[in-house]
Amino acid sequence: MDRRHFIKLGAFGSLISGSALPALSTPQAAPDASQTGNAFDIVVVGGTPAGIMAAIAAARLGSTVALTEYHGHLGGMSTSGLGKSDIEKKETVSALFREFTERVYRYYVDKYGKDSPNVTLCRKGYYYEPSVAERVFNQMIQEARTITVLVGHQLEKAVLKANTVTAAVFTNRATAKPVTLRARMFVDATYEGDLYARAGAAFRIGREAKSEFNEEHAGEIFFDYNENTFLAGSTGKGDKKLPAYTYRLCLTDDPANSYVMKQPPAGYNRNHYLKYFSDLAEGRLAGPKVFREGHGYYKAHFNTMLRVFSFAEIPNRKYDVNINPRPLGFPFPEENAGYVEASWKDREKLFQHHRALAIGLLYFIQNDEDVSAEHREMARKYHLPLDEFTDNEHFPWQLYVREARRLKGLYTLTENDLTIQKGTQRTPVFTDSVITGEYPVDSFPTSKTPSADKKVLEGYIGILPIPTYQIPLRVLIPEKIQGLIVPVAASTSHVAYSTLRMEPLWMGIGQAAGTAAHLAIKHRTEVRNIPVSILQKNLIQQKQLITYFDDIDTNDKAFEAAQFWGTKGFFTSYKACLHEPLSAADFKNWLNIVATLVKNKSVDTSAAGQETVSLAAFQKIIAPLKTDNKAVSIPAWMYQDRDSSQPVLRGEACLALYLYTQDMLMKVR
Repeated sequence: MDRRHFIKLGAFGSLISGSALPALSTPQAAPDASQTGNAFDIVVVGGTPAGIMAAIAAARLGSTVALTEYHGHLGGMSTSGLGKSDIEKKETVSALFREFTERVYRYYVDKYGKDSPNVTLCRKGYYYEPSVAERVFNQMIQEARTITVLVGHQLEKAVLKANTVTAAVFTNRATAKPVTLRARMFVDATYEGDLYARAGAAFRIGREAKSEFNEEHAGEIFFDYNENTFLAGSTGKGDKKLPAYTYRLCLTDDPANSYVMKQPPAGYNRNHYLKYFSDLAEGRLAGPKVFREGHGYYKAHFNTMLRVFSFAEIPNRKYDVNINPRPLGFPFPEENAGYVEASWKDREKLFQHHRALAIGLLYFIQNDEDVSAEHREMARKYHLPLDEFTDNEHFPWQLYVREARRLKGLYTLTENDLTIQKGTQRTPVFTDSVITGEYPVDSFPTSKTPSADKKVLEGYIGILPIPTYQIPLRVLIPEKIQGLIVPVAASTSHVAYSTLRMEPLWMGIGQAAGTAAHLAIKHRTEVRNIPVSILQKNLIQQKQLITYFDDIDTNDKAFEAAQFWGTKGFFTSYKACLHEPLSAADFKNWLNIVATLVKNKSVDTSAAGQETVSLAAFQKIIAPLKTDNKAVSIPAWMYQDRDSSQPVLRGEACLALYLYTQDMLMKVR
């Protein structure tokens, strides 16, 4: 491995933690910027999963990349306790995220054997220990070779020239020295949107009123998560409140690997947790109305004080432990007030405050005398693991910042883009789609105020199902600031953000951002001016899904072409029907779309007929579209050779139109 691309910052830890895992490299002490060089093609600010994938995508395409992170470790929530992948339809987010899960799976198979319990618990790589996730991320970064990692670097300001970001200034937290990084493109992959805020980009904080975008679930809301119905007191008014932040704990029930708290943790106050007794007595610590596998529903804890947490089993006798937002005693709402605009010093205070609340809750149910002896005994089975977060008292590094700033971009994704509108059969189609999303709307409470019927805290929208939707490139691009792309704190409403904010999807969006940044440099243009067809073709070739269908085999010959044309309006539902005959009506509609895209080509559709389109008629009609690309032959787009009087199939038409128009669609103007 090439060590020079990994920079360790003394007290802030190496890139690999955990005594159970050998380090992939031994990073050198952090040199001054003048020693390492400070000019890159791309600087990615924020070592979140999205930032990591942006860096890897750009590096694999040939860019030099600097990846910076405030903490001493990379990986954001995925290496800080979020040990299960929040994804319902695994086929919707693939590419680098899929590679990540495959590498996790291979790790467990290689270490423990294919038929071992740990391999079963990793669920094909979608569930993992924090240290394993960190190991895999670092391995992928090292293999990219052109990525320089600077952990423990605190962003101070952005430097602009003519409204374009040209540099970012950091403080090396170990040496207190300033570090300036220059680049041709910047990626803001922070959870908070810190870089674009310092660059002067417009953004939102808080919740829009229901009236702003005509969103059903916007604004102040009391929502029955069991019945998916509104409760009394829902006004739809906008405000500056944010979903509660917490820490995501990793716990173990292995006594040999347990860090046992012998005394109350710093900042402990039992009064924070007393409302949980009412939750237990009144049934709010029971199981869910509908049990959904993979949502942290651990049956053994229902109707006990352990239900203040949500447990999901991961390998090696460990658990991904969320803090259950459904009880009224949930103490975290409103505790993040002021976090987003706080100084680094004040953010550190809020980190410590949330840490005290989280670890204090565990101590409370393990030790408080008012908790029943049975429940205390049950709680004492679980402890922080000795082999995780070894340089941080076995506690995660990253605060779970569920939402902070949201960019005001070239487009704002709203709840209406996540729903099927009246008279349609799929969510809105975006010609500049770069990935599909699918996770239910899931917003943690924003307020400590309970509904009048004591069912729920204000602001909680729990696992509200939505269809699969497209995410346009424009939500990643600031309105005015250039040289910058934003895959995490992107341009959405509060409601839409609560589905976008999942790490698997963010990894895919990060991949799109890194690819777009590389292409902007390659074509010497702004990212907003990249021909979207070029970006989409690159993403499709990287196995990114940009259009979702529920009836396509990914091995289908026309799969990539259908992905592309699915962003242009070829398909009005989630059925592609690629092996069915193409109707004349659909063919004419498709040709009109193509003609609009290629602009300088006119196509006579009179020979299309009235019902289905024959192969002979199809070839004659599309002939004017064919370029001088000699690689495009008739068998290249046909599923099988057959008589020309037979109807052309929808998949064949997609592929032919895709191949015939490549030269025109991929031009940089």
